[in-house]
Amino acid sequence: MSENASATELTSQYTAQVTADLERNTKEQERVSAEIAALQEQLTSLQRDHTVLVNIQQAIDAVPVPDTTAPPSGSAPVPAPRKKAGRSGTGKGTQPGKKNQPGKKAAAQPAQSAGKPADKPSAGKPSTGKAEVARTAQPTLVDLVRRHLTEQSEPRSAAEIATALGQAHPERAVKTTVIRTTLEGLVAKTQAQRSKQGSSVFYTAADSSRSAATAPSEEQPAPSHA
Repeated sequence: MSENASATELTSQYTAQVTADLERNTKEQERVSAEIAALQEQLTSLQRDHTVLVNIQQAIDAVPVPDTTAPPSGSAPVPAPRKKAGRSGTGKGTQPGKKNQPGKKAAAQPAQSAGKPADKPSAGKPSTGKAEVARTAQPTLVDLVRRHLTEQSEPRSAAEIATALGQAHPERAVKTTVIRTTLEGLVAKTQAQRSKQGSSVFYTAADSSRSAATAPSEEQPAPSHA
């Protein structure tokens, strides 16, 4: 009887130990799995932020630098130094008498031919000014996106903004990826605000941009009936 009792007690101890070990192992697996899931989510977020930062850097590098060396559109063309070239070709040393008149004509012809090529660049300058005005008159994509945000009362996603701008400006090739990059550039310059609802990202105009857009309309004087 004593041996049977001892064997039963030993079996009970082993059973309790194995049960405790199994429960501890199960809890440890759950804890490790939760940590792995959290690390995977953190890695995904870091990869998403990296992609956004790369797009912002590419958008900043793609912004054209204004050309300050081009002449203004309203400036008059510079006259060619025709008279100076004529004077240099007919110096005082060519006036000994009337016999040297053929020499005067020969010296005058190179002077005139030297002056003619100088007239061609001056003729092309007005067209360059017109091209400069035509290029600056068209708003950039950044201006269009900023203006669209200031006109909205609710947050808009990049896809919604791309659709609206594509309908308003069919001559432009508006893509959602380009609009998203432009919006991130405005957020980096504190000219727009970004909010996240679930897995979707929405954008609104910054308070300073919205107030600057509405200020001119508030300051317009009422029309006089005089």
